[in-house]
Amino acid sequence: MIPDPARFDFDPLLDFTTDVLTAGGCRETDARIVARHLVDANMVGHDSHGVGMLPAYLAHIKKGLVELDAELEWLNRMPALLQADARGGWGAPAAYTALDEAAARASELGLSCCTLANAHHLGRIGAYAEHLSAKGLASLHFVNVYDHAPLVAPFRGSDARFGTNPICIGFPETAKNPPFLLDMATSIIALGKVRVAANKGITVPPGTLLNDQGMPTTDPSGMAGFEIRGALTPFARHKGYGLAYASEILAGVLSRSGTIQPQHERRGGIQNSMFSIILSPAAFAETDWIDQEIAALGEYVTQSPPMDWDSPVLIPGAPERAWRGKREREGIPLDEKTVDQLNTLAEGLGIPDRLKGE
Repeated sequence: MIPDPARFDFDPLLDFTTDVLTAGGCRETDARIVARHLVDANMVGHDSHGVGMLPAYLAHIKKGLVELDAELEWLNRMPALLQADARGGWGAPAAYTALDEAAARASELGLSCCTLANAHHLGRIGAYAEHLSAKGLASLHFVNVYDHAPLVAPFRGSDARFGTNPICIGFPETAKNPPFLLDMATSIIALGKVRVAANKGITVPPGTLLNDQGMPTTDPSGMAGFEIRGALTPFARHKGYGLAYASEILAGVLSRSGTIQPQHERRGGIQNSMFSIILSPAAFAETDWIDQEIAALGEYVTQSPPMDWDSPVLIPGAPERAWRGKREREGIPLDEKTVDQLNTLAEGLGIPDRLKGE
């Protein structure tokens, strides 16, 4: 029997995560942004991108795979086209800085495009779309992953050649509609979800994994502890494969950072590049009409009779909002192994506090 997870409130978990990152050598301002990005991923149900990433982050710091003193560099600052380089620094601080600049341009011009190169793990990409939605802006994001061995097999392939290469689309709330959010890996499931399954001692759905012999498996243990033995599979067969390939071109090539092809060094870290398009809906159509049209669309789609009456049709973004409400009430659940890993980190860094959930 799997034991019930311990549960933690947002603020204590944020403080603990910030302390771990700071003790590991991260600048305090960066630590707070990265920590909030991680804990917020747990808050909306994306535990694969939450505080369970801390062991990997600290390992990257020790190995010099994160540039702790890096400052964002602007490569291009045309009116509607921005190109930034994180210089190997933390992903979340660099991404929010670059996207805020792009958001200001989109608000003024109606549309802007931004690339970000060489950022350490950007984490949950949906958070950036939510950040822009709060400013009244829609956005599209394509991300590639490099600096470590590939994770995802190409369609018809039997070993890994891509990262999970997420794609995200967000649209702001209107008077009658909540924000729209589509945030997905181009693999059937993210690597972090396989790691979470391994920590919990459970299997993953059939069709999501190949073992190191290229054969289908439901056993996630080959990717436990941030190891990579085997491969994830692309979602929707050739369609997910094609989108992963597109992300390599749009994010890796247009940002100038490069793709996952093996002529580039793989040091064992997590580096991301991102290609983003940000737009102001009001520049494209009358606001009241947008509101009415999206409301009518949502009503039409969600009235489809569900195959399972306990699982009605939802608008993309609704699951994250539901998870946030639930975890605000009940706390963020962390499995026993993850809690032990985090407390071991704290002990090794000389941090006196330990995670003690309810």
